[in-house]
Amino acid sequence: MAKNKEISQETQDEALKIAKKTQKKGQTKEQTRLIALGIQKGIADYKKTAKNKLRQADKAKKKQQPTKEQIKQPDIISQIPQPTKNTAILPWGLLVISWLGFAAYFFSQR
Repeated sequence: MAKNKEISQETQDEALKIAKKTQKKGQTKEQTRLIALGIQKGIADYKKTAKNKLRQADKAKKKQQPTKEQIKQPDIISQIPQPTKNTAILPWGLLVISWLGFAAYFFSQR
């Protein structure tokens, strides 16, 4: 593939514009053209490097994202803390005390 086909017309125009801006007195058109070619190559290399960096970043991002198999609904049962003896006694104890209090209140009203 020829070098001119790899480099877009926009890049060539931009490189020529930059070369003309930096042109010195007594510099020939051929020298300016050669400078423009160097600038074109620099721009093309920069774009290629930027594209590769973007591609690598996309690959890394895809690796970071979990796949559908890795995404599972968390088991709700496993998240509920299992009652131990101490925590199981507390609600039953409070229930018994409240019923005893209710019974005492009920019989004291008679």
